[in-house]
Amino acid sequence: MITLEPPFRFATPSDSAELADLVNFAGEGLPLYIWKSLAANGQDPWDIGKARQAEKAREGQIAVVDLGQGAVACLTGYVIGNEPTAIGEDFPALFRPLQELENQALDSWYVNVLACYPTHRGKGIGSQLLDLADEIGRSEGVRQMSIIVASNNTGARRLYERHGYVETATAPCIKENWATRTEKWVLLLKRL
Repeated sequence: MITLEPPFRFATPSDSAELADLVNFAGEGLPLYIWKSLAANGQDPWDIGKARQAEKAREGQIAVVDLGQGAVACLTGYVIGNEPTAIGEDFPALFRPLQELENQALDSWYVNVLACYPTHRGKGIGSQLLDLADEIGRSEGVRQMSIIVASNNTGARRLYERHGYVETATAPCIKENWATRTEKWVLLLKRL
């Protein structure tokens, strides 16, 4: 595991509210849509999101930028191994295209969430988090980095391309009842 220096730190469960907000922001509402589907009668879907983020924080899976008043940006990711994940008939349709793209990014460190509150944009935080992702990827011994982004998220794509990511594949966005303008998912890869 790498060591983080301020303003970076590993998230803690006490960051769960900000993390749920950042994850939903980065996912353009898809996380909240999923949390709503998981919520029991009367359960607040945000509580599900916070619990999921708290668990990831306990597992050390999230790095945050903390400028002294809590998390303002986050990075979550994981290693995609060298074997594709099986996509059977029971695989949820909403996630099928995303998994198909992940299966084309074998042996990579996958940037699952890169998010920054809008009030902190333009300060280089996204670039710093991508540099941190590269450092984590190298420490994990992978040969490449991967990101999947919505085709209409042009700002994020520009950031990723400035950092050496190249479009490799696309897949249609399956929307179900998720209200989104996204038409395609785009897989970007970067050699380390």
